[in-house]
This record gives sequence, C-alpha cells and structure tokens, in this order.
Amino acid sequence: MEFLRLGDPGTETPAVRHEGRVLRLDGLTGDIDGAFLAGGGIARTRAALDAGELPSFDGAELLRVGAPIARPQAVLCIGQNYAAHAAESGDAPPSVPILFHKHPNTVVGPYDDVLIPPGAEKVDWEVELGVVIGTRARYLASPEDALAHVAGYVVSHDVSERAFQVEQSGGQWSKGKNAETFNPLGPALVPAEEVDPQNLRLWSTVNGEPRQDSNTADMIFTVAHIVHHLSQYLVLEPGDLINTGTPQGVALSGRFPYLRAGDVVEIGIDGLGSQRQTLVPAER
Repeated sequence: MEFLRLGDPGTETPAVRHEGRVLRLDGLTGDIDGAFLAGGGIARTRAALDAGELPSFDGAELLRVGAPIARPQAVLCIGQNYAAHAAESGDAPPSVPILFHKHPNTVVGPYDDVLIPPGAEKVDWEVELGVVIGTRARYLASPEDALAHVAGYVVSHDVSERAFQVEQSGGQWSKGKNAETFNPLGPALVPAEEVDPQNLRLWSTVNGEPRQDSNTADMIFTVAHIVHHLSQYLVLEPGDLINTGTPQGVALSGRFPYLRAGDVVEIGIDGLGSQRQTLVPAER
C-alpha cells in the first residue's frame, strides 16, 4: 500500500496505490496530512480497501505526482548520520544526533524541478530516508517506544547549497538548506508496518552516473534512536518529516562536481521508489 497525492501544486488529490491499481481517497479524507495520520487514516484506508469501497482514479497516470504528505508543520534533519559521510566532510562521527531544520516550503514533488538560487555555485545532492510522524511524540521513555509513533517512510532529497551552508553561514547550516524546492519528497508514503527502516538500500545518480550507494544499516543513529532523542527536546507532531542523513558520495567530498543548470539527479530507496529532478535557475 502506497499513499500518493496527485495533481497541480496546492490542489493535489489524495490516492492510494494497491496491487497495481491507483484508487481515490478524497471520499475518505481531504488530504494526506497530520490529521489523517493521527486519526487512524492508514487503518481506515486498509479497511476501505478490504471492503472494496474505494473508486478507481481514472487518469491518475497523467497527473503530476506531488509530495505524498501535505506541507508538514516541521522538517527536522539529522546531519552526518553515516560515518563515511562525516569523514568525507572532514569531521569525526558525531556522538549525538546533529539537528538542523528546513522550512516546510522546501517540500515539493519527486519530479519537480530543483531551482538554483541566485549566486549559488555549490548545489549538492543528498538521498535520505524520510520518516513521517503519525502520532504526537514527547519525552519518550526509550527508543523502543519510538517506532510506534512513525506513520511511514518516504524517499527524501535534502538538497544543499554548500557555500551558503559552510562559507556564508556563521555556523548555521540551515542557510544552505532552505531555498525553495530544496526538499523533493516521494513519490509515495509507505506505511511503517511494511518497512524495515534499518535495511534499505539507498542510491543516487547525476546525469546517469553513480554517486551514492549505501544501506540504512550503516546509520550511526537508528530511526528509533533519532525519534526518541528528538522527543526529549521538542514535540513531534503528526505529519512532521524527519530526514535521517545521507551516506557518502556527495559533491562536498571533492570527488564530484557540484550541480549546474541542466543536470539531472535521480535518487531512490529500495521498496520506497525513486525520484528524478532537473536543475534549473530560479527567477528573481
């Protein structure tokens, strides 16, 4: 079962893909958002599927694929969560999760263009496992409690501008993370019960050439650890997105050139799908 949002930006229609068919969800919910997830929306969808109550989504294949969750209240990101990526950045592996934020308006569809900000020269790719919160999580007692608060998982592209992030930031990473379109998401939200978050291959290519190829088993901090840790410092709300870090193989390493207009980036995670974006200059 995969949750989708199809249509033009701001007017997407909720849908579910099941056994090769795309079915409409707009009779069940107005959107795939925090209220839907917290209100048992995944279970209600499964029950409606079993009862044969969901109509076919005619023409779904002709529509734009939007981000699979409506604009989250928060986009929380974990930095340097793969040891090899920390090393290629010139840093020791962190002893606690590094947290930074992205603005919710960075979230776009998985095939939408990525816009290069004026003056940007070091735009970088980062494939990441995205975690979508399903129920409020605050001051969790242990990591063992954490995964019960996860609704599902998505492919997330944490696009970065490294000069903004490192050279112009004064230590504030978020300056290089928050340009419009800098978080393509999707194509689908896959329910948590169908995913082993610590055994997923994730990869990226630029213009068809391999860049990243790793597995979430190599995370320094697991999804359960991250959710528990964050809950000690902030309240995680339904629909919030957590980006869990990227493996080695990015341009920051010096092994590859940074992205330029016309480049095509593809990223994917086994079992969750893949994305494809073209880099284009942003208009002022």
